[in-house]
Amino acid sequence: MADDVLFSMTGIEKSFGPVHVLKGAKLEVKKGEIHAFMGENGAGKSTLMNILAGLLEKDAGKIVFDGEEIPKMTPKKAAELGIGFVHQELNLAEDLTVAENIFIGRLPYKNEFLGLVDFKKLHEETTYWLNMLGVNVQPTDLVSSLSTANKQLVEIAKTLSLNARVIIFDEPTTSLSDKDVEVLFIIIRRLKEKGFSSIYISHRMKEVFELGERITIMRDGEYIATDDVKNLTEDEIITMLVGREVSDLYPKAEKEIGEVSFEVEDLSDKKGKVEKVSFHAKKGEVVGFSGLVGSGRTETMRLLFGADKMKSGVIKINGTPLKMKTPTDAIKHGLSLLTEDRKNQGLALGLSINDNLNIASLNDFVVNHKKMRLTSDRFIKELNIKVSDIENPVSSLSGGNQQKVVLGKWLNTDNDFYIFDEPTKGIDVGAKSEIYDIISKLAQAGKTILIVSSEIPELLGTCDRIYVFHEGQITGELNIADYVDKKDQAQELIMKYATATHQDC
Repeated sequence: MADDVLFSMTGIEKSFGPVHVLKGAKLEVKKGEIHAFMGENGAGKSTLMNILAGLLEKDAGKIVFDGEEIPKMTPKKAAELGIGFVHQELNLAEDLTVAENIFIGRLPYKNEFLGLVDFKKLHEETTYWLNMLGVNVQPTDLVSSLSTANKQLVEIAKTLSLNARVIIFDEPTTSLSDKDVEVLFIIIRRLKEKGFSSIYISHRMKEVFELGERITIMRDGEYIATDDVKNLTEDEIITMLVGREVSDLYPKAEKEIGEVSFEVEDLSDKKGKVEKVSFHAKKGEVVGFSGLVGSGRTETMRLLFGADKMKSGVIKINGTPLKMKTPTDAIKHGLSLLTEDRKNQGLALGLSINDNLNIASLNDFVVNHKKMRLTSDRFIKELNIKVSDIENPVSSLSGGNQQKVVLGKWLNTDNDFYIFDEPTKGIDVGAKSEIYDIISKLAQAGKTILIVSSEIPELLGTCDRIYVFHEGQITGELNIADYVDKKDQAQELIMKYATATHQDC
C-alpha cells in the first residue's frame, strides 16, 4: 500500500440470501483527501460503507487500513481505527443538550458510582470540538432548538470526538439550504486541512465537482472507475453511473395545455407560514414552485391536500370551490401528494411493497389479493422498481426505489392532480430521468402537475411556469417559454424573487 493511502477495500463480496449485492467492489481513499463516491440507488454504496463501518460483515475480500489488514471489521474495531459515519438521517437525542449528545455513553464523571457528571470537563471538551468546526452553538443548548444545519454539525463534532480519521458523509445536503451547504463545505475543507479524510456520497453533480478531489463510481454492485474529478465531465460520469448515455435528462414531448383546472385564492394557514397565496394551473400544465428552505412551499402543498388546517382562502377545481379539510377529501376530489419526507409521510415502512403500492386505492370491502398483486406487478414493470419479492417490507428498498413505490401508489389512483414535493430528493440521475419521463407523460395525458423543488435546473427543465416563494408569499412568476435560451437569466431572476431583492417584490 502506498504511503499516502489511508485504507483500501478490494474484492468485496456481499449477498443477502439469493441477492448478490456486492460483486468484487473496491474503494481506495488517501490520507487527507475528499473522495466523492457515486452510484445509482441500489448500486451497493451503502452496503460497502456499512461493511467499512463494521455494521455488516463481508462475505469475501480484503480491507487494509493504514497498512494493516483487518480480517474482520466490527463497529468497535472501526471506532478504534477512526472510521466515523455521518448518516443522512440524523441520530441525535432532541431533548438532550449538545454536550450530552456529543458524549452520549461516554460522559465524564466526578463519581460514576453516584452518577455525578463532571459538567465542567464535559463542556470544555465539547467547546473544543465545536470550536474546531467553528459552530456557533453552546454546549448547553438543547438539540431540539437547533437548525437542521447545526444539528448536522453537532453530528460531525460527535464523530470527531471519537478520534475519527476518516468521515463518511452520506447525502449530507438533502435537507440543507444553499447557505447551509456552503457552511458544510467550509467545514469539510477545514477538516481536510487538518489531515482528516472524507468520503462524500451524493447524487448532486454540482456538489461533487465543487468539493470532490477524486471520485469512485459503482454500478449494480460492481466497481466501475476511480479518477480525479477534474478529469471527468458530467456526461461522462452519468454514462458510467447508468451504463448508457442520457442524452436528454428532461424529456420534451408535444402536449396540449387546456383550460384552468386548479385555482387558489388568498390561501393562508393558521401557523403564519402561508400568507394570501394565489395561483392557478391548467390541464396538461406542469407548474413549479421555487424558494428557499422554509419559504412556505411545502406548507402550501400540505394545505391543498388537507394535511394542515387553512385559516382562509379558496381552492377551486374546474371552477368549483371545494373544502379540503382532510387528505381523504383531497383524494376524493382527485388530488395526489408525493410528500417531501417519503419515509415518515409517504410510506408505511412496516408494510410490504405490495401493500404500499395499493394502499391509496383500496376501496373494496373485501381485499382482492390477486388484483393487488397484478397491480403491483404492473407498476413494478412500468416504473422499473428493483425488487426481489413484492411481499418484502418496503423499508428493504433503496431510496430511489422507495420513491418509485410512493409514485406508483398515487399513479394507481389515476387522479387528475399530482403534487410532487421534492420528487427527486436523494435519488440518482437514472431514477431522476425516469421520474421526469413519468411527469411528462402525465402532463401529456392532461393531468395537472404541481412540483416543489429546491433544484432550479430541475424546475426549468420540467415546468411550463414557475412561481417563487419568499416568507410565505408568492413574489414572482416566470413563463419558461420566455427563457428557453436564457436559463442563467431565469436562475438569477428566481433567486432575486426568492430573496425579495427584485424590484417588483
